[in-house]
Amino acid sequence: MALGPASIVLIVGAALVIFGPKKLPELGRAAGDTLREFKNATKGMMDEHKETPIEEPKEEKELTK
Repeated sequence: MALGPASIVLIVGAALVIFGPKKLPELGRAAGDTLREFKNATKGMMDEHKETPIEEPKEEKELTK
């Protein structure tokens, strides 16, 4: 289910009718800030995961009597 040009125009038109031209840029900025914050958080989690050392399994010593 892809969004074509006609669908995008319809969505933008509906948003203009619902929110009005003055409120729409504020909503766009808020959405952009939210996406940027989410991206930074996921990047931080990935960096943290890469920095965590992977422990090698310890070899068991055989006991001989």
